[in-house]
Amino acid sequence: MAKDKKLVEAITSMEEDFAKWYTDVVKKAELIEYSSIRGCMIIRPNGYAIWENIQKELDAAFKATGVENVYMPMFIPESLLQKEKDHVEGFAPEVAWVTHGGNEPLQERLCVRPTSETLFCEFYSNIIQSYRDLPKLYNQWCSVVRWEKTTRPFLRTMEFLWQEGHTAHATAEEAEERTIQMLNVYADFCENVLAIPMIKGRKSEKEKFAGAQATYTIEALMHDGKALQSGTSHNFGDGFARAFDIQYTDKDNKLQYVHQTSWGMTTRLIGAIIMVHGDDSGLVLPPRIAPTQVMVIPINQNKEGVMDAALELKEKLGVYRVKVDLSDKSPGWKFSEQEIQGIPLRVEIGPKDLKANQAVIVRRDTREKIIVSLDDIVAKVGETLDKMQSDMINRAKEHRDTHTYTVKTMEEFEKTAAEKPGFIKAMWCGDEACENEIKDKTGATSRCMPFEQEHIADTCVCCNKPAKTMVYWGKAY
Repeated sequence: MAKDKKLVEAITSMEEDFAKWYTDVVKKAELIEYSSIRGCMIIRPNGYAIWENIQKELDAAFKATGVENVYMPMFIPESLLQKEKDHVEGFAPEVAWVTHGGNEPLQERLCVRPTSETLFCEFYSNIIQSYRDLPKLYNQWCSVVRWEKTTRPFLRTMEFLWQEGHTAHATAEEAEERTIQMLNVYADFCENVLAIPMIKGRKSEKEKFAGAQATYTIEALMHDGKALQSGTSHNFGDGFARAFDIQYTDKDNKLQYVHQTSWGMTTRLIGAIIMVHGDDSGLVLPPRIAPTQVMVIPINQNKEGVMDAALELKEKLGVYRVKVDLSDKSPGWKFSEQEIQGIPLRVEIGPKDLKANQAVIVRRDTREKIIVSLDDIVAKVGETLDKMQSDMINRAKEHRDTHTYTVKTMEEFEKTAAEKPGFIKAMWCGDEACENEIKDKTGATSRCMPFEQEHIADTCVCCNKPAKTMVYWGKAY
């Protein structure tokens, strides 16, 4: 038992040091390994399997809206990147450049893609001629590189995996509709699959994507009270189209510029899962996204019939993602590994259980033990997984709601930001000067102007001038 205890003791308590707890979990759950390249991570099978499930779920949701997958080059010529001024200025500090091919200097520098707007724009300018060519609804799954100064596994790395959707439309109305549609796809996925509740809204002008007409976001609250931008959807209007000359002939034979959107989600979502659901024993995975939903653990597996029964259980539970731990480790060690890796359910079966025609189901989130007849185990496992998924989203909503505060004055804002980690709701006049002052005084940034508006006060929390909108503010990753 000493070894079993040591495995969990290796994880720092989240209340003692949340940042260290997070690092311990990603390492002990075998999600990543650090690489020799600063800010880059090796995603191990446990971590990549979560990403594969995220990819599978999102890809199906995208395709249900008519989106098709493509793949773009990873290199962007400098001249192409320079075509949209605001865009290149926004990314300039983060760009990695290729200057040599072999031993020969390149005539033109190549950017390692930080995002692919310019590539898609060049592509669209070549393939769109008529209104019959619209809309174009494309997405790509790839990696991108951004030269970050400070990095943390999943949350902010120099290279990360993501999807980036890029669509082209005939009208501004269609583009806006698609922008909101994809934001809703993201929010539904996070809530229904990842069990993470989201605040949906629009970014301020200061916080919007470089080159966008409008940026919409979904914001989540982590266990430590910090916000995490979990997905964004951008309406580009016709700005990129004008810069790249993407025009089409409409039904009246007149030339028009297309209207574009872009939207993306990244491996940052795995960080969100860890920080919303994890505990001091490690990872806690929502059943719908867990690569392994059930771990069968034979007790006294050398006893007659136990191993066979465990393997039979795996077959019986085949409708779920199930594994059997056949290693020669002690049961306590196996329990600790299952808990650290966040596997939603474990099913214990030993000699006494065989005699009683039963097994013991243990929930990862609550550690509740349920004794169930082997005759009913398939239905009971399904019922328990559904209950766990539901309970996890409800707990996350309760945590978010009890850590969301409303303030009317700057004094209240500063006191709340200093003493109560979480979202802060406050009115804003819309002036960037006030947005900057709030950040300087409190460390909180505007997370979004939510679609579901509330009238908290008539005046801006910062300058006391007439307020235009209610904003969610927060310290963020």
